[in-house]
Amino acid sequence: MNIETTSRLRGSADVWLDAALDLLSGAGVEAVKVMPLARRLGLSRTGFYWHFRDREALLEAMITRWEDRNTGNLVARAGAYAETVCEAMFNLFDCWLDKTLFDAGLDLAIRNWARTDAALQVRLDRADARRMDAVRAMFLRFGYPAAEAEVRTMTVIYTQIGYFSMQIDEDRARRLSRMPAYVEVFTGRAPSGRDIDRFLARHPL
Repeated sequence: MNIETTSRLRGSADVWLDAALDLLSGAGVEAVKVMPLARRLGLSRTGFYWHFRDREALLEAMITRWEDRNTGNLVARAGAYAETVCEAMFNLFDCWLDKTLFDAGLDLAIRNWARTDAALQVRLDRADARRMDAVRAMFLRFGYPAAEAEVRTMTVIYTQIGYFSMQIDEDRARRLSRMPAYVEVFTGRAPSGRDIDRFLARHPL
């Protein structure tokens, strides 16, 4: 068997991990097992062990991916350069529109998983604290008093968690049309036409 054939039968670590994350989001952590993944991918079961020591190693990789993608990107977008607080909020809203930045289905799956896994709950709490700190720092950067920044931060974070937890069915055009109003609600300031245009240019229909 040549190297190319062997590699094809094994897949790659990312192929296994992506499939596991899809399964987690769709069916929960109990569904994430080696044989179902192998059948789903059409790969050999032994190929899995070329990339991961065992199922626990895969679960750890899944949590790490979630931390890096969802929390890491949210923190980065909250801290991105912006001339106004409205532009900063639009930067954060990129996460709600771009699944490569923030996977809402994965976030919900992690929260459901953490209900039965105390160690994961600790990591979830830590991630939520990082997110809160990042959004609070964004408001403070634009001169909001500390107490007001705290309340506005909770409003932003809790609204978004509620949005994907309720699995709101809203088409992209409608959601985009509402975002300038959300910015005004969250910041207390109306975004300029320039702020809106720059945001919409990043998210064409």
